[in-house]
Amino acid sequence: MNNLHNISWYASKIIPELPKKVFKTSPTRLLGGLAYLIVIITGILIIALTKMNLISNFIISIALGFSFAAMGFLGHEILHGSVVKTSWLKNFLGAVAFFPLSVGPKLWVKWHNMNHHAYTQNEEKDPDAWMSLEKYLKRPFIVLIYKIPLQLRSLVSFISLSITFTIHSTRMFVEYILDIKEKGKLTLWAQFIVPWTVWIGLLLYVGITKWTFIYLIPVLIGNFIVMAYISTNHRLNPLVEINDPLINSLSVRVPKWIDILHFNFSYHTEHHLFPRVNPKYYPLIKQHIIKHWPERYNEMSLFSALISLWKTPRIYYKEVNLIDPEKGRVYNTLYKELK
Repeated sequence: MNNLHNISWYASKIIPELPKKVFKTSPTRLLGGLAYLIVIITGILIIALTKMNLISNFIISIALGFSFAAMGFLGHEILHGSVVKTSWLKNFLGAVAFFPLSVGPKLWVKWHNMNHHAYTQNEEKDPDAWMSLEKYLKRPFIVLIYKIPLQLRSLVSFISLSITFTIHSTRMFVEYILDIKEKGKLTLWAQFIVPWTVWIGLLLYVGITKWTFIYLIPVLIGNFIVMAYISTNHRLNPLVEINDPLINSLSVRVPKWIDILHFNFSYHTEHHLFPRVNPKYYPLIKQHIIKHWPERYNEMSLFSALISLWKTPRIYYKEVNLIDPEKGRVYNTLYKELK
């Protein structure tokens, strides 16, 4: 794959054109998190302490699920350092924001900031990248799964988005607990155990019925919303050896009000180019990217991106294509031939 550029190459062209305020932290973003935290605490208390009917509890569960996802988006922003600079405060706020999804800040920084961002769509180094045909052929269980017809696989895959973030984050914990130095393991363990202890303790306290509405349904909804974005961030893009954010990332369009509720998480190419920038400035950064490199920028509606995911397999073939190994059918990624 030719004519790829690293992050610093793009940044050096855009930074001189951006106002200095873009690079300042924005603690006021926490006000949105406070609103979601109030919704979560209030919703949990209402379900736990009152005897409401199932429909009312389900409506509250939906609100909790949307809030779980939004808090995850804010936690992502906080731990990149765009909200506050002080290390202990950043970790504390990140832990609070990610608590509904049971992810600790130490794990997130190791997995997401240090590995995913540094090696995006590198098959060997990005923990979120999907496998190539060569790796697929060495995994009998995955080979067996791909004997299932594509449409049925897609249906199961989309349903599983409601548990994927939790499963993947747990897998990352298991992987990194063996990797982290001894003095950091206690922190990693504590940040993993405490949220699960709280949620399981809540189950024992309120019983299975109320717990289903307080936690189970909301975490399924939260997983699905978060993964609807994450699954479109890179899975339609090619594998790359050079971390080129305009080639390996996709920004999606959603209604403005959803961008507000989700802290501009839709601007993913912009985020990979400037992960520590306040996301409220991503629309401005997008303008500069399109001004300089309109032919390289990848963008589509979230709905269209999800439809594209539905229609394509997740096995890479020669880096720039996707392949259904059983039928031998090759699909295009978003890679564009660039001069």
